[in-house]
Amino acid sequence: MAENEMGKKRENREKKKYYMISTVSERYGIHAQTLRLYERDGLLKPSRTVGNTRLYSDEDLEKLELILNLTRNLGVNLAGVEIVLNMREKMKIMKEEMNCFMQFFMEQLAKKGISREEVREAALACLSRTSVDKLFEKQEPEND
Repeated sequence: MAENEMGKKRENREKKKYYMISTVSERYGIHAQTLRLYERDGLLKPSRTVGNTRLYSDEDLEKLELILNLTRNLGVNLAGVEIVLNMREKMKIMKEEMNCFMQFFMEQLAKKGISREEVREAALACLSRTSVDKLFEKQEPEND
């Protein structure tokens, strides 16, 4: 890795805020052992200092808030939380891939002289027709 890249990573790390396990535990009203369990189960991955102290970033805290919401408010067990987190990660990747594809697609259309606005209008017209068609579809009554 180039020295310049390593320097940038170090700068980014220095700009981020990190919190020790005791601070996170107190802030969210959970036992430190629970945070260790979440790490052991692979739900959280805090970074570590040279002395092996866990450091939680703002991103880790966002994930922790999601975990706590799922477990406390929605009654999801840890296996379910793992599935939700994995699906969210897959959806994030798919969104990024779709954005790259759309960027490429729009560039190709621009080369052919088709404007972004023309594509947008055609797409909206297609979506509107589809939505309207679905509203008027006949639903078969259920026979009990």
